[in-house]
Amino acid sequence: MRIVFAGTPDFAATHLDALIKANLDVVAVYSQPDRPAGRGKKLKPSPVKQVALDNDIEVLQPLNFKEQSDIDALAALKPDLMIVVAYGLLLPQAVLDIPTHGCINSHASLLPRWRGAAPIERAIQAGDAVTGVTVMQMEAGLDTGPMIQKAETPIMPSDTGGTLLERLAQIGSDTIVKVANKFAQGPVLSEVQDESLTCYARKISKEEGFINWHENAEAVVRKIRAFNPRPCFTLLGDTRIKILKAQVYPQQHYSLPGTVLAVNSMGIIVACKDAAISLEQVQLPNKKPQMVGDLLNGNHPFLENYVLASEL
Repeated sequence: MRIVFAGTPDFAATHLDALIKANLDVVAVYSQPDRPAGRGKKLKPSPVKQVALDNDIEVLQPLNFKEQSDIDALAALKPDLMIVVAYGLLLPQAVLDIPTHGCINSHASLLPRWRGAAPIERAIQAGDAVTGVTVMQMEAGLDTGPMIQKAETPIMPSDTGGTLLERLAQIGSDTIVKVANKFAQGPVLSEVQDESLTCYARKISKEEGFINWHENAEAVVRKIRAFNPRPCFTLLGDTRIKILKAQVYPQQHYSLPGTVLAVNSMGIIVACKDAAISLEQVQLPNKKPQMVGDLLNGNHPFLENYVLASEL
């Protein structure tokens, strides 16, 4: 069975690597165009393109599929199946219709729960107890297609967006290999999504990482976990402090939200709306991330009774 793969980031590269190791016939790979990276801003191939190059697989990188020549190039590959994972482009119907068995997608959510760009972060932020990967048949809509197979995993209290991404990449890779083999064996059953159960996982903006101390402590901690490794931040005067790790600190207080209640080796205790949280790992400007215990061994800017900003 001739497979064309489309994807861009590390999450997708893990899937492509699994398909190759399973000896499935990946005849070509699509990925986003190379982007400038590093201090020199040199063009750098995506993780998916790098895996393809390492395995001598043809790589195509159209800006989009608005040109007929790009659609014709895909058709010339005569794919039986196209597998799409975090590609970054919405595929038009003309593309979806080319492979014999259509296009399938590995999506990091138990659909129809979270559709959209940030399902992992939104699941943690919402306090979901479980998440997973859904392999679905693609339609022109955003993550709306019928579901072929799901694989679940619990969201642990220690999970961050980064750790959960890594786990779902492996779960999704195992699942996509199983589904690809199903298509090689014959007709594949699918289940239509229940539209009443869907939520939209909108893309995370840089500004959204700012902590509003007027929120409940549990919501603040979940947000810090969800956005890591792209840290949340607060303002200490004009200084931006990144926050990588925090825990709810069940202390009643009568202070203004954002007030630094205490600074000790256990953490920097900050008042929220209903309770407090303990900042355990932070990053000062032009410094590496530090556990608070290490930070307190040197100079630090945190002072008791100082009020952190709740508005940008």
